[in-house]
Amino acid sequence: MNILHRDNHSPLLKESDNRVPVGAMTDVEICETKHPELVRDENTPPPQLRFSKLSSDAHIPTRGSSLAAGYDLYAAHETVLPAKGRGFVKTDIQIALPDGCYGRVAPRSGLALKNGIDVGAGVIDQDYRGNVGIVLFNFSDEDFKVQKGDRVAQLICERIYLPALEECESLDDTKRGANGYGSTGV
Repeated sequence: MNILHRDNHSPLLKESDNRVPVGAMTDVEICETKHPELVRDENTPPPQLRFSKLSSDAHIPTRGSSLAAGYDLYAAHETVLPAKGRGFVKTDIQIALPDGCYGRVAPRSGLALKNGIDVGAGVIDQDYRGNVGIVLFNFSDEDFKVQKGDRVAQLICERIYLPALEECESLDDTKRGANGYGSTGV
Protein backbone atom coordinates (compact mmCIF):
# COMPACT_ATOMS: atom_id res chain seq x y z
CA MET A 1 0.00 0.00 0.00
CA ASN A 2 1.34 3.43 -0.91
CA ILE A 3 1.44 5.64 2.16
CA LEU A 4 0.90 8.74 0.03
CA HIS A 5 -2.10 7.53 -1.95
CA ARG A 6 -4.53 4.91 -0.64
CA ASP A 7 -7.45 5.11 -3.07
CA ASN A 8 -8.82 6.98 -6.07
CA HIS A 9 -10.62 9.51 -3.87
CA SER A 10 -7.52 10.93 -2.18
CA PRO A 11 -5.28 13.58 -3.70
CA LEU A 12 -1.62 12.75 -4.20
CA LEU A 13 0.75 14.47 -1.84
CA LYS A 14 3.25 16.73 -3.54
CA GLU A 15 6.81 16.16 -2.41
CA SER A 16 7.06 19.82 -1.33
CA ASP A 17 3.85 19.69 0.74
CA ASN A 18 4.40 18.91 4.40
CA ARG A 19 0.74 18.15 5.13
CA VAL A 20 -0.77 14.66 5.26
CA PRO A 21 -3.39 13.99 2.55
CA VAL A 22 -6.90 12.77 3.20
CA GLY A 23 -6.82 9.00 2.83
CA ALA A 24 -3.21 8.60 3.98
CA MET A 25 -2.45 5.95 6.58
CA THR A 26 -3.85 6.74 9.99
CA ASP A 27 -1.60 7.14 13.02
CA VAL A 28 -2.80 3.72 14.19
CA GLU A 29 -1.89 2.08 10.86
CA ILE A 30 1.54 3.72 10.87
CA CYS A 31 2.08 2.64 14.49
CA GLU A 32 1.01 -0.94 13.69
CA THR A 33 3.41 -1.01 10.73
CA LYS A 34 6.40 0.41 12.61
CA HIS A 35 5.67 -1.20 15.99
CA PRO A 36 3.95 -4.58 15.53
CA GLU A 37 4.74 -5.40 19.17
CA LEU A 38 2.07 -2.86 20.17
CA VAL A 39 -0.69 -4.64 18.25
CA ARG A 40 -2.89 -6.69 20.57
CA ASP A 41 -3.87 -10.18 19.45
CA GLU A 42 -7.66 -10.70 19.26
CA ASN A 43 -7.39 -13.49 21.84
CA THR A 44 -5.45 -11.39 24.34
CA PRO A 45 -7.66 -9.66 26.90
CA PRO A 46 -7.29 -5.88 27.14
CA PRO A 47 -5.15 -4.47 29.95
CA GLN A 48 -6.94 -3.67 33.21
CA LEU A 49 -7.42 -0.21 34.72
CA ARG A 50 -7.99 -1.07 38.36
CA PHE A 51 -9.60 1.40 40.76
CA SER A 52 -10.76 1.62 44.34
CA LYS A 53 -13.36 3.91 45.92
CA LEU A 54 -11.97 5.84 48.89
CA SER A 55 -15.39 6.98 50.13
CA SER A 56 -19.09 6.45 49.52
CA ASP A 57 -19.03 9.78 47.61
CA ALA A 58 -16.84 8.30 44.86
CA HIS A 59 -18.31 7.39 41.47
CA ILE A 60 -17.11 4.62 39.17
CA PRO A 61 -15.43 6.17 36.09
CA THR A 62 -17.64 5.80 33.01
CA ARG A 63 -17.33 6.17 29.25
CA GLY A 64 -19.84 8.34 27.41
CA SER A 65 -19.95 5.98 24.43
CA SER A 66 -18.43 2.69 23.30
CA LEU A 67 -15.78 4.56 21.29
CA ALA A 68 -15.01 7.28 23.85
CA ALA A 69 -11.26 7.69 24.37
CA GLY A 70 -11.48 8.41 28.07
CA TYR A 71 -13.28 7.56 31.28
CA ASP A 72 -15.31 10.39 32.82
CA LEU A 73 -14.16 11.37 36.29
CA TYR A 74 -16.68 12.62 38.85
CA ALA A 75 -16.42 15.19 41.63
CA ALA A 76 -16.82 13.57 45.05
CA HIS A 77 -17.47 16.89 46.80
CA GLU A 78 -19.02 20.28 46.08
CA THR A 79 -16.69 23.18 45.42
CA VAL A 80 -16.83 26.62 43.83
CA LEU A 81 -14.34 27.69 41.18
CA PRO A 82 -14.00 31.47 41.42
CA ALA A 83 -14.35 33.55 38.27
CA LYS A 84 -10.96 33.75 36.50
CA GLY A 85 -9.63 31.41 39.20
CA ARG A 86 -8.86 27.78 39.83
CA GLY A 87 -9.74 25.02 42.23
CA PHE A 88 -8.97 21.45 43.17
CA VAL A 89 -11.59 18.72 42.89
CA LYS A 90 -11.13 15.30 44.48
CA THR A 91 -12.68 12.20 42.95
CA ASP A 92 -12.20 9.95 45.99
CA ILE A 93 -10.91 7.15 43.76
CA GLN A 94 -7.43 5.75 43.43
CA ILE A 95 -6.25 3.93 40.34
CA ALA A 96 -3.67 1.36 39.25
CA LEU A 97 -2.81 1.99 35.62
CA PRO A 98 -1.84 -0.80 33.22
CA ASP A 99 1.88 -1.52 32.83
CA GLY A 100 3.59 0.90 30.47
CA CYS A 101 0.86 3.54 30.76
CA TYR A 102 0.23 6.84 32.48
CA GLY A 103 -3.10 8.57 32.98
CA ARG A 104 -3.75 11.87 31.24
CA VAL A 105 -6.47 13.94 32.88
CA ALA A 106 -8.10 15.84 30.03
CA PRO A 107 -10.89 18.42 29.85
CA ARG A 108 -14.46 17.54 28.98
CA SER A 109 -15.35 19.42 25.82
CA GLY A 110 -18.82 20.42 27.03
CA LEU A 111 -17.47 22.05 30.20
CA ALA A 112 -14.82 23.87 28.20
CA LEU A 113 -17.20 25.17 25.52
CA LYS A 114 -20.25 25.98 27.63
CA ASN A 115 -18.60 27.12 30.87
CA GLY A 116 -14.97 28.02 30.17
CA ILE A 117 -13.68 25.24 32.47
CA ASP A 118 -10.31 23.68 31.63
CA VAL A 119 -8.01 21.12 33.24
CA GLY A 120 -4.44 21.71 34.38
CA ALA A 121 -1.63 19.49 35.72
CA GLY A 122 -3.03 16.42 34.04
CA VAL A 123 -0.49 13.60 34.46
CA ILE A 124 -1.03 10.61 36.75
CA ASP A 125 2.10 8.49 37.02
CA GLN A 126 1.78 4.71 36.97
CA ASP A 127 3.04 4.39 40.55
CA TYR A 128 0.70 7.03 42.09
CA ARG A 129 -1.86 5.51 44.46
CA GLY A 130 -3.42 8.56 46.10
CA ASN A 131 -6.80 10.22 45.67
CA VAL A 132 -7.12 11.29 42.03
CA GLY A 133 -7.48 15.05 42.13
CA ILE A 134 -8.20 17.43 39.30
CA VAL A 135 -6.98 21.02 38.94
CA LEU A 136 -9.72 23.02 37.22
CA PHE A 137 -9.38 26.52 35.76
CA ASN A 138 -12.42 28.77 35.41
CA PHE A 139 -11.81 31.18 32.53
CA SER A 140 -15.32 32.66 32.71
CA ASP A 141 -16.40 35.90 34.40
CA GLU A 142 -18.69 34.06 36.82
CA ASP A 143 -18.10 31.66 39.68
CA PHE A 144 -18.75 28.04 38.70
CA LYS A 145 -20.26 25.62 41.21
CA VAL A 146 -19.10 22.02 40.92
CA GLN A 147 -21.77 19.72 42.33
CA LYS A 148 -21.03 16.40 43.96
CA GLY A 149 -21.40 13.79 41.18
CA ASP A 150 -20.60 16.18 38.29
CA ARG A 151 -18.41 14.81 35.52
CA VAL A 152 -15.47 17.22 35.63
CA ALA A 153 -12.70 15.65 33.52
CA GLN A 154 -11.78 12.49 31.66
CA LEU A 155 -8.99 10.00 32.23
CA ILE A 156 -7.18 8.77 29.12
CA CYS A 157 -4.66 5.93 29.43
CA GLU A 158 -1.65 6.52 27.21
CA ARG A 159 1.46 4.44 26.60
CA ILE A 160 4.77 5.71 27.93
CA TYR A 161 7.89 5.65 25.81
CA LEU A 162 10.97 6.24 27.97
CA PRO A 163 14.08 6.62 25.82
CA ALA A 164 17.54 6.67 27.35
CA LEU A 165 18.99 10.17 27.67
CA GLU A 166 22.09 11.00 25.67
CA GLU A 167 23.83 14.35 26.06
CA CYS A 168 25.30 15.71 22.81
CA GLU A 169 27.56 18.63 21.98
CA SER A 170 25.07 19.67 19.29
CA LEU A 171 22.11 18.21 17.41
CA ASP A 172 21.50 17.52 13.72
CA ASP A 173 20.00 20.44 11.84
CA THR A 174 16.53 20.04 10.33
CA LYS A 175 14.60 21.90 7.67
CA ARG A 176 12.44 23.49 10.38
CA GLY A 177 15.35 24.27 12.68
CA ALA A 178 14.44 26.52 15.61
CA ASN A 179 11.34 27.99 13.95
CA GLY A 180 8.64 27.72 16.59
CA TYR A 181 5.01 28.62 17.10
CA GLY A 182 3.15 29.28 13.86
CA SER A 183 6.17 28.67 11.66
CA THR A 184 4.49 25.89 9.66
CA GLY A 185 1.36 27.91 8.91
CA VAL A 186 -2.01 28.44 10.49
